[in-house]
Amino acid sequence: MAEFVKVEQDGAVAIVTIDHPPVNALSARLLEELEGEFVRLDEDEQTRAIVIRGAGEKAFVAGADISEFPNLRESPPDAGGSARGIQKLGARMDAARTPFIAAIHGYCLGGGLELAIACDIRVAAEDAQLGQPEIKLGLIPGGGGTQRLPRLVGHGRALLLNLTGEPISGSQAYEWGLVERAVPAAELIETALGIARTIAERSPHAVGVIKELAAQTRGLSLEDGLRREAEGFVRCLTSEDGAEGVAAFLEKRRPEFTGR
Repeated sequence: MAEFVKVEQDGAVAIVTIDHPPVNALSARLLEELEGEFVRLDEDEQTRAIVIRGAGEKAFVAGADISEFPNLRESPPDAGGSARGIQKLGARMDAARTPFIAAIHGYCLGGGLELAIACDIRVAAEDAQLGQPEIKLGLIPGGGGTQRLPRLVGHGRALLLNLTGEPISGSQAYEWGLVERAVPAAELIETALGIARTIAERSPHAVGVIKELAAQTRGLSLEDGLRREAEGFVRCLTSEDGAEGVAAFLEKRRPEFTGR
């Protein structure tokens, strides 16, 4: 039974709440629980989108659990502690068929931002605070902040966040392309759920192929990426969902997708 992760269903959407008072810091135990729940939900054919949020009013996730850091000094050099745990979780999210939507409020710092940027879509409250403050501790981001972040906001903006440790608002994050929506805090959860519900209505098979292409082709040349895209299109066209979607369009009815 998970202690710090709560899951509830809203139809085909799973709402995963991180509940680790006071600021939802990512402890090793919490990361293990998150991975376990993500694996379970991704294997559940009835779950077609996952919304991640933080409990309480203070934070989505305010960072890694720094109280665990002293013990990490005694770990083998390649252990990496929570940093490697966040990287492992991000890789699992990349490989999942199910899309992840982050609903960001309050503090979203350090490992919290790295968890958010491992999601497929991010929605932030306009007054949320997003940043990578590890430099203030004489450390660097270790869960994706030096690698995933530049791919979202560009080289210079990522360096600005990583080298200064200063956060930006949810509104600024939207202007930078770090989040896909920035809304008043009161509208945050419903906006994230609205996106998740829309995705849940689409073909799970096609959604999975899009996620696969997004994760696996970002480092390829345009030519190779387009080749993989064409192969993915054929896979969807010849799937049961593809046949159902085309038939439903021609028959002017809503499709009934099964994920096959």
